[in-house]
Amino acid sequence: MFQTFLIGLREGLEAALIVSILIGYLAKIGRTREVRAMWLGIAAAILIALAFGALLTFGPSTLTFEAQEFIGGSLSIIAVGFVTLMIFWMARTSKNLSGELRAATDKALDGPLFGLVALGAISVGREGLETALFLWAATRASASDSTSALGLTAAAVAGILIAVLLAWLISKGLLRLNLSVFFRWTGAFLIIVAAGVLAYGFHDLQEAGVIPGLHSLAFDMSQAIPPTSWYGVLLKGVFNFSPATTWVEFTAWWSYVIIVGTLFVRNLRASTDQSSQKVSVRR
Repeated sequence: MFQTFLIGLREGLEAALIVSILIGYLAKIGRTREVRAMWLGIAAAILIALAFGALLTFGPSTLTFEAQEFIGGSLSIIAVGFVTLMIFWMARTSKNLSGELRAATDKALDGPLFGLVALGAISVGREGLETALFLWAATRASASDSTSALGLTAAAVAGILIAVLLAWLISKGLLRLNLSVFFRWTGAFLIIVAAGVLAYGFHDLQEAGVIPGLHSLAFDMSQAIPPTSWYGVLLKGVFNFSPATTWVEFTAWWSYVIIVGTLFVRNLRASTDQSSQKVSVRR
């Protein structure tokens, strides 16, 4: 449940911050009439994200097992791609997010009112669709006999609600949160979560018969770490660890962690060096 809680908290905070910046900026410059248009776009984005989540959950239920596994595996891999892009995008733009959104709002204010509706829908909708897809994929990968999909979803909703509260406290000046540090650490943990979802996605494709090697195991620790034991459930819930892992899953997990983890650390170092250079120039 922790990983879906973290996804809800992280993605929810991104979306809530975007909403607070957009609405707060319009209120600050006295364009309260346009606030309603912005809320319409945000509400449309939330409804579309919910509908997308429902489609993912109930859509494939009438298909054959192989077709369900193929769709599930493909969407899991796509979800990992979106989340990976989001992690790097947020690490790059978190410091300038407010400025970029304000500039986009100013541009939309020069046009028809529909532009504000579209700005609200696009700004929040992107986060909503990514969150729905990744939560769906992570829930499928983590659900087990002792951890129900309902419990995982409830944990994600709790994370989103806490994110909304945090964003409200930040917008009111009641809470100071170092967003760069927050997104840095949650981004690092999401890489581990995404690696597990990616491996599970490939496992789905193996069960669908698209990729061979379903019974070719890299290791089988089921005797030492039973999937139904508390520590087996804990490892599954936090790291998507499977005690019986195929070579394809093993390769996918380590390849993702090594490649994306290395790029993530290099990105952080480059960002730190740029900040240090700016401080030196000011001195």
